[in-house]
Amino acid sequence: MPRKKPFSNKQKKKQLQVKRERKRGDTGSGPSSRNASVERGGERQSDTSDSETTDVRKINQQPFNREGRYDPNRFRLHYEKESKEDVEKRKKMAREKVLQPVSDKELEVDINDIYPSEKGLGFPRRPSWNYEMTRESLLRKEEKSYREYLDDLHSRNPPGTLSHFEHNLETWRQLWRVLEMSDVILLIVDIRHPVLQFPPALYQYITGDLQKQVILVLNKADLCPPPVVIAWKHYLTSQFPHLQIVCFTSHPGQPYSTVLQKKRMRRKGDWSKAGGPIDILKACQEITAGKVDLTSWEQKIQRDAAAERVDGERAEEGADSVLMEHQSDSAMEMSSPSQELYKDGVLTLGCIGFPNVGKSSVINSLVGRKVVSVSRTPGHTKYFQTYYLTPTVKLCDCPGLVFPSRVNKQLQILAGIYPVSQLQEPYSSVGYLCERTPFLSVLKLKHPSLLENESQQGNQGSVELSWTAWDVCEAWAERRGYKTAKAARNDVYRAANSLLRLAIDGRLCLCLRPPGYSCLREHWENHPDLPEVMALQGRTTEEERAGEGDDEDDGESSTEPEEERDRDADDDEDGDDEDEGFGHPRRKDDKPSGFTVNMYNVLRENECE
Repeated sequence: MPRKKPFSNKQKKKQLQVKRERKRGDTGSGPSSRNASVERGGERQSDTSDSETTDVRKINQQPFNREGRYDPNRFRLHYEKESKEDVEKRKKMAREKVLQPVSDKELEVDINDIYPSEKGLGFPRRPSWNYEMTRESLLRKEEKSYREYLDDLHSRNPPGTLSHFEHNLETWRQLWRVLEMSDVILLIVDIRHPVLQFPPALYQYITGDLQKQVILVLNKADLCPPPVVIAWKHYLTSQFPHLQIVCFTSHPGQPYSTVLQKKRMRRKGDWSKAGGPIDILKACQEITAGKVDLTSWEQKIQRDAAAERVDGERAEEGADSVLMEHQSDSAMEMSSPSQELYKDGVLTLGCIGFPNVGKSSVINSLVGRKVVSVSRTPGHTKYFQTYYLTPTVKLCDCPGLVFPSRVNKQLQILAGIYPVSQLQEPYSSVGYLCERTPFLSVLKLKHPSLLENESQQGNQGSVELSWTAWDVCEAWAERRGYKTAKAARNDVYRAANSLLRLAIDGRLCLCLRPPGYSCLREHWENHPDLPEVMALQGRTTEEERAGEGDDEDDGESSTEPEEERDRDADDDEDGDDEDEGFGHPRRKDDKPSGFTVNMYNVLRENECE
């Protein structure tokens, strides 16, 4: 009997590769790979499925067991693909275009420029249906309606004019369900760029078609100077007179002590110290007008505050239990908009907004402890869930959704709507950021030309040299020690990703301003509401002045041991559950080590016009 021919090394490798792909569910190369090089920085492709079309790029592929009942990739992000020519063009521009600081006027943004009414920048609506329809016919009708919406949108807007926006119908279905089952909508935006994340069409649909009230939550108020917070609040009130507006922060009085600090110092039981829950309660009391008994919610806020004052740290074991409900597909698909508000005497609050605006953090802060995992990665919340805050108040968390707009795509990326690890070309976004922030004084960079020729270091300062976005990334890679795996060159792709994460986290802060802010700067800086906003932020005038004093002499104050301690502070690719690891509480007499980030100086609030 002839002997079986042994496998060759090539065949063995092929079999081993097939086995590995089956184990990880055909996910392809993971986004957490850290040996990105300069050469392949622009060629990185997203993890995609075989069924991906040529027009849509599917992001955040998760391992999938085909025998399992739940598909984790059902709600992943779908954005329109960019052509290779556009990517290479921006990459070339990042190498050649010299960065020039923009004027304060260019930091002012009008909501009508982001969402022009004549361009049809609405959002897909759920088509009408009745109980005689089958589940399959309803899904087909929704798909047809969604295709018609996309065709109309693209017919009004030429290619390249629209921003990134969600193309996954499954995620839009989640929004429909949340809007239908909620009594009051909490529309959460980032105070640093609120008009990017507040689509007027959504507000008009909720208040007009659904006849429901909206509370606009200006989240992350601690990352913005108080005068800018007040200016944005007044601007949005002037645009939408009947809109309830509330400022909110999950981290009052806890700024970053260094640019490289991974997260703001927090205690494990610190969710109950958030600023703004009482304001949301007051807005809900005004809207419900006594139709719902909200005394249990008010008592809960008082108990949380009392526990914080007495114990200093609230024990999670003694916290109130929270009932969580998972919504099944069948319950969501065949449900019509509820005509009865406050059914069974329960107020349902729907939390909606763009990715990375802090929806899950707002829910955790309202509950007083962590019930929802949080992440800086867009698309982390996959499907909506409901949480009973009290017997008469229910919270509903919706996945983040990006609405179509005419905003600059680089600004969108800085706002955190696109996973940084999936970017094909991050350099243009870095250039956009550097033109709007004093990056040299904050990052303490040395120009790459000086590094190549050390003899010029004593005669020429880096301020006199012209910088490109590529130079900034190369200098940051040199300072942080980012090198490619094979050639040991400066890994500019990784450096660019690192800088974008600093901006998204608020460590390198870019705040936009409402129209006319420059002309009325003195008015906003002396506004009578300033003490109220600063109290919400947990800051005082004395602390602000101390921060400015520290920032003046921070040029050489950063030490090598501190840089080593913060070496990997910004290296995590996804940042999932970034609030699970907490630092030790800082005592009142402890001073932050290293150079302090003065947010006002970074934002050029004190510069002369």
